[in-house]
Amino acid sequence: MEEVAAGLLKVIIVQGKNLVIRDFTSSDPYVVVKVGNQEVFDRDRFKSDDKMGHAFLDLQPLLSASKLKRALQLTSGETKLRKVAPDCDNCLLASSCITYVNGEIVMDACLRLCDVESGELYVTIKWIDHPSSAAAPVKKA
Repeated sequence: MEEVAAGLLKVIIVQGKNLVIRDFTSSDPYVVVKVGNQEVFDRDRFKSDDKMGHAFLDLQPLLSASKLKRALQLTSGETKLRKVAPDCDNCLLASSCITYVNGEIVMDACLRLCDVESGELYVTIKWIDHPSSAAAPVKKA
């Protein structure tokens, strides 16, 4: 059986940089967040939206950090739990730290957009354990 963590995942898009221009002189980008994937499009009123790249980030390090937080019995303050390096499982531009900050597991990351000429997404990802999950993880059959 596989363990599935129960909690709340918050994805905050901080900013986009060096995004490609898909209309005549600018673009009006938006982000579609999927578990494990992020896609950026240029929203158009009169024609179909233009894809402006995609990025992916493995969420497993956040869940591992949540387990570590429970093992260390952290309840308040700020503690650096682990570091995530750029690799084939993510689109990180640079290493990112996962930190426990007052009840939340937080990761600030800069993601390189793929399949596009240029573009970066700066995101903050927060994992908040469900109060009942601190006692026992949910088992998935």
